[in-house]
Amino acid sequence: MRLRHIPGAEQMIEDSPYVIQNPEERKGKWHEVFGNHNPIRIEVGMGKGRFIMELAKANPEINYIGIERYSTVLLKAIQKREQLAITNICFMCIDAKNMADIFDMGEVDRIYLNFSDPWPKDRHAKRRLTSPQFMEVYDKILKKDGTVEFKTDNRGLFDYSLESVPEAGWNILEYTFDLHHSEMAEGNVMTEYETKFAAEGKPICKLVAAREIAADGK
Repeated sequence: MRLRHIPGAEQMIEDSPYVIQNPEERKGKWHEVFGNHNPIRIEVGMGKGRFIMELAKANPEINYIGIERYSTVLLKAIQKREQLAITNICFMCIDAKNMADIFDMGEVDRIYLNFSDPWPKDRHAKRRLTSPQFMEVYDKILKKDGTVEFKTDNRGLFDYSLESVPEAGWNILEYTFDLHHSEMAEGNVMTEYETKFAAEGKPICKLVAAREIAADGK
């Protein structure tokens, strides 16, 4: 779906106090951005930001960063953020493949991937956010016991992920093909897409993955 460009969106994003400019300069120093050493959790492809802002409101002891590369969508999230009296969330307009240039090793506690582009053609598989290429990026920034949480309505992408994530050297801790009718539904926070799909009766798939830990704990 082609996004309608909003004139001046890029400048409004650049001027927003909620968007981190030149984020690579913050590598290893994200605690300075938030003014504390609380855990940092990231949503890659946050869309209009409903999911991550709900988490930020509910968990003031955790810092959240929303990543959205499309300026028109990010602008809508900024407009929502302006209505909230919270300090534990900020945004970035970057390509997720560059996250290892922005976060230091072990600087991130958790990564959320919600309703990512499925990139259905085989030649585009490396662009999928659960591909070995992206799992390698997550490996460089997550804490040793950090996790990746992935939700999608696309069964083909989910089946791919169930194979690609272990192939990349990660353990799938739990998964379901029907989130809203499973034990994993407890505490679930829905995105805009998820609310729409749930109303249509579409099952939502979810998995949680963590690194494989060697016997010596390394």
